[in-house]
Amino acid sequence: MRIGLVIYGALDTLSGGYLYDRMLVAHLRACGDDVQIYSLPWRNYARHCADNVSTAFARRMCDATVDVWLQDELNHPSLLRANALLRRMRDRAPIVSIVHHLRVSETHSSALLAMYRVVERAYLRSCDAFVFNSNATRASVHALVGAGRAHVVAYPAADHLPVFVREESTTGALRLLAVGNLIERKGLHTTLTALRDVCGDWTLDVIGRDDVDPAYAARCRHIANVAGFGARVRWRGRLDDAELARCYASADALVAPSQYEGFGIVYLEAMAAGLPVIASTAGAAGEIVYDDVEGYLVPPENPAATAAAIQRLFDPEQRRRLGRAACARGAAHPRWVDSAAAIRSFLVERVERVESMGERVNDRR
Repeated sequence: MRIGLVIYGALDTLSGGYLYDRMLVAHLRACGDDVQIYSLPWRNYARHCADNVSTAFARRMCDATVDVWLQDELNHPSLLRANALLRRMRDRAPIVSIVHHLRVSETHSSALLAMYRVVERAYLRSCDAFVFNSNATRASVHALVGAGRAHVVAYPAADHLPVFVREESTTGALRLLAVGNLIERKGLHTTLTALRDVCGDWTLDVIGRDDVDPAYAARCRHIANVAGFGARVRWRGRLDDAELARCYASADALVAPSQYEGFGIVYLEAMAAGLPVIASTAGAAGEIVYDDVEGYLVPPENPAATAAAIQRLFDPEQRRRLGRAACARGAAHPRWVDSAAAIRSFLVERVERVESMGERVNDRR
């Protein structure tokens, strides 16, 4: 197959969504498919919408020779005109959107949400089919545009990380881990606020880029410093896969009470390493983390519930029980090759369907 993948920026961008795209591209190329990247620069939402004023990128897409278009849904504000032009083309390639989570699922003001809903709905309606990373993401799209389009649900995986032998604590402190770029949706401020009410000795390693939203990163550091426990928080920044895996191996639990997660690959990474997980009830975490089985589910923006969940983890037997279940759940989860193969089969079906329809049209002529 000849596949055109539309993304913002570079494929090696650090985020769960880009990891998903990278693993898919690697699988497609390993199968002999020709995957060409069509990249738009990162800007703010308004300037992304302004991409529709110019026809340059849209014309570039229309001139491309591809069998199927793959579009990361993150690019939705930039693609309204392009998709409109593509859909008018004779013998056009199907447009398949990879949906990690919707912007309208995030926390925004009512005015912004209303605007995002209009733009995002228009984009989703311009697509022929969808790749969803979870049932929660599928449900959110169906709620916005209906359930009539073809789709496949293909979960992310965690077998991209090496597995290290778990390390026992030498200090006796509860070793907590927060993984994710420092943006408000990830809920680090909730974790830090919760830790003010936790009784017992603990440390927190924060892993993720702090330059995506510098103001938010500064706010998180301020919370820790004002609370008087800044010395117990280590800001590790971006780590490579081996370093991240070692951090999972030397931690006692992952704390990630996000405002919303379309899936949450960090939950699965932690579980595969045998860590109990404190996750959010918002989004898809409940599809892989069962409350009081592999960890605890807490409402977003609820420091009290997060603090209570952390407090329970001071019990070593609780940690062992949850960690064993988490490890078993992680081991039973589909691998990247399984999910990518399911997506490829879905794409082949889309292409074959278009080719079959074209042949029928030619026969009638």
